[in-house]
Amino acid sequence: MSEEVIVEQPVLTKKQKTKQDKQAEHIARIKRTLVASFLGIITGALSYYIGGVPDAAGFQNDGILGFMLMLAGIVIQKHIFILSGMDTSKLGGKDWFYQGFMTFAFWFMTWTLLLTAIPR
Repeated sequence: MSEEVIVEQPVLTKKQKTKQDKQAEHIARIKRTLVASFLGIITGALSYYIGGVPDAAGFQNDGILGFMLMLAGIVIQKHIFILSGMDTSKLGGKDWFYQGFMTFAFWFMTWTLLLTAIPR
């Protein structure tokens, strides 16, 4: 039997990275931000349509369900990253907080716009 040896590459400093390395990292960050943004928009729209017709004050009967959908969108992100082949092992707490915040911000904007803009 032959054992496969995995050799970890040393972490390079900013000055040691090549232009291609920097560009690849930048594209990966853009992809992660797009996933968070689209999930926020999708969960915001679902929150509006699943939450029921808002009353005169703008409240929905199942408004808590909309919030739960947003939380599910945040949790699903890691699985989307893994399925799309992105490396999540190097993401720290700050990165995950940013992803969650982007999802929340787009969810909030989408849900609020739909609640206030669509005539009843």
